[in-house]
Amino acid sequence: MQDIAKTNFQIEMEKLIASFGDRRPTLLLHACCAPCSSYVLESIAKYFDVTVFFYDPNITPAEEYEKRYSELKRLLREAPFASSIKVMECAYEPEEFFEIARGLEDVPEGGERCFKCYRLRLEKTAQTAKEHGFDYFATTLSISPYKSSAKLAEISIALEKEYGVDWLPSDFKKRGGYKRSIELSNEYGLYRQDYCGCVYSQAQRAARLAERTDKQ
Repeated sequence: MQDIAKTNFQIEMEKLIASFGDRRPTLLLHACCAPCSSYVLESIAKYFDVTVFFYDPNITPAEEYEKRYSELKRLLREAPFASSIKVMECAYEPEEFFEIARGLEDVPEGGERCFKCYRLRLEKTAQTAKEHGFDYFATTLSISPYKSSAKLAEISIALEKEYGVDWLPSDFKKRGGYKRSIELSNEYGLYRQDYCGCVYSQAQRAARLAERTDKQ
């Protein structure tokens, strides 16, 4: 049985890519925002026929959702490495997130509510990848040092078995991915949000800032 916590999924991805030869498989890439997508697309677009899937019902309010989506589309227009990337439109469904978050509203960020949010977005991605005949699915979420790569891998492997579409093994924070995403964000002037996206993470961030201010 695979020990997910000890597996370097970046190396697994590199081995897989090396086996492609001249083949360019199709990949449905769940994207959480433009900054996280920047390095991911720079690093893999040459190996895959990528379609970006912006399914993020956790983001509130709607204006924030539209701002992040707009920035992602701008990155795809302006970055040379993203010139061949397609975008798959999907509905904004905040009610789906609030349903899975019910009863977990006060759980600290990085806990069970977040894991259910990972699952919600990844399942929609795997399901859509299956419906449209993609070879692989993946997410940009693993680039963040605040996201559990092991939990993302665990969920993705389970969905791979459930939906019969391959997960692209990946941990995009490896090889300096997060640092490079910051560099690309500065290069393209990308909007970098200061909270994950949901109303609960926003409230927790505000509380931390208020606590810091009180101590000064």
